[in-house]
Amino acid sequence: MAHSTLLQSLKKRSGQSYTDLARKTYLSSSTLHRYCTGKARIPDAAVLTRIARACGATDQEIVELTRAWLADRDPEPTQLADPAAPTEPADPAVRADPEVGAFAPARRSVRRGRALRVAAVALLLAATGPPGGPSEAAPTQWVSGPSWVIAPKPVEPTRFGVTVNSNTGEVPGFRVGSVRFWDSHSRWTQIEPRPGEYDWSATDRLVNSARRAGLPALFVLGGTPAWAAPDAPRMAYPDGSRAAAPDDLRHWERFVGTLAERYRGRIEAYELWPNGNDRRYYAGDTASLVELTRVASRAIRQADPKAVVVCPGMGRLWSDEGRDLLRRFAEAGGYAHCDVAAVKLHQRIASDPPETVLSILDSAYKIMHGAGVHPPIWSTGTTHDLVLEHPLDEARAIDHAVRFFLAGIYGSASGNLQRTYFYAWGNPNLPIVLQAVGGAPTKAALAVEQLQRWLARARVRACGKGAAIRLPANVWQCEFTVPDASGRQQDAVVRWTHAGTASTPAPPGAARLHRLDGVSTPISPGDFLDIGTRPVLITRTPATAGPPS
Repeated sequence: MAHSTLLQSLKKRSGQSYTDLARKTYLSSSTLHRYCTGKARIPDAAVLTRIARACGATDQEIVELTRAWLADRDPEPTQLADPAAPTEPADPAVRADPEVGAFAPARRSVRRGRALRVAAVALLLAATGPPGGPSEAAPTQWVSGPSWVIAPKPVEPTRFGVTVNSNTGEVPGFRVGSVRFWDSHSRWTQIEPRPGEYDWSATDRLVNSARRAGLPALFVLGGTPAWAAPDAPRMAYPDGSRAAAPDDLRHWERFVGTLAERYRGRIEAYELWPNGNDRRYYAGDTASLVELTRVASRAIRQADPKAVVVCPGMGRLWSDEGRDLLRRFAEAGGYAHCDVAAVKLHQRIASDPPETVLSILDSAYKIMHGAGVHPPIWSTGTTHDLVLEHPLDEARAIDHAVRFFLAGIYGSASGNLQRTYFYAWGNPNLPIVLQAVGGAPTKAALAVEQLQRWLARARVRACGKGAAIRLPANVWQCEFTVPDASGRQQDAVVRWTHAGTASTPAPPGAARLHRLDGVSTPISPGDFLDIGTRPVLITRTPATAGPPS
């Protein structure tokens, strides 16, 4: 096919592998290969344009490519608008994605009208699924329905966590459900600078303030003092912390036990190392990390049997090496010593859609499944390089902060993800800032607070995306029951896109549309609702609600 020939040419010119391009386009490398070789049909123009952009195509090349793609689907010539020019919606149900290029022609002639219908049909194939079943070239079985459906399960407030980057003892000035202490003057070397001499002042402030605020605390253990491992590599911090276990594990066991005894009943959980598969944090081998975990777990359980033990955080899961080290830890029995697994779920770069973390979660879950372990998973951080990335503009910061937590809910059933900690609170030098210490919450923080208001005492029952749930390809949705003003449970959905906009029909019984800025408007079943990258809540009428909760 002509368009696949053009795609292969773009791909070759880019010098990138299918694996490289797959990461940028949120497709699997095998699917991308089938698209570029013409063995599978590209479902819509948005996907086609996203691939072309990743290959470095110009606007004119995208016009030519899209014309060829349409011609391969329908032999009648079509005329396309310049992707850089303003466009009209291609169809009342689907709009062009501004982040991957516009493609809808203007309605100015019969020929352009036909081109418009062809593009609309192509997009609607992604929204509704193949009308007569999958095409002959479809690589996998097409299945309709949500990604998962469960009996309604409470959305626990602890899902909305933040890592505290401050040793002041201050807490967030907006609603959160849990806190994690790291980069808060709480590393081992800062608490025990010399053998047997402890400075608990910063940790006391942190623990006491979290307790007063009613926030469950996750304390991260790590940062071996130089006196305990003088020849070990330095950790990526200026305080001299070592990226290895101490030469004598009895020092580690004593410190962990002393800490857990001091804060028994006041610290909910302990993460046993910030990042176990990144040599900037841990340079030892897998067997040593498993033993470090076993010793710490034993010390915590002896001092505070009710504390939750969280295995060392595992990051770098975008890389083969990171996944391999996670696999080794799982196969070596590391998770036998913990109640929870910690995984660093983050985008490759901060500007990527938050939903891309779901592919990391899927990889981590499958690795653990392959090792025969199925612990609950907490998302506990990001990459060390985060501070080097460019800040997001305010609008995207709002969207991404809220969708970070929604992605966590989306992964709660399919990936066993129970809690997410946003990195970070208190630090003003990150791509997304929720609040600087001493400052007011940002609009992103207030949007996260509004999401928590929406889901207070809510129960989640299903999540799905795109064609499978008969919505446009870029639309995500989670279904809940939420209490109304009288306490009665009513059905509700949260909808959003990972990029661009789409017009979607309101669900049956829809009564109101709620936005993150607090604005609420009445709607009716069958209304078409503009959905974008900022999530909205749609609630049903009291008449369709269930019995009081």
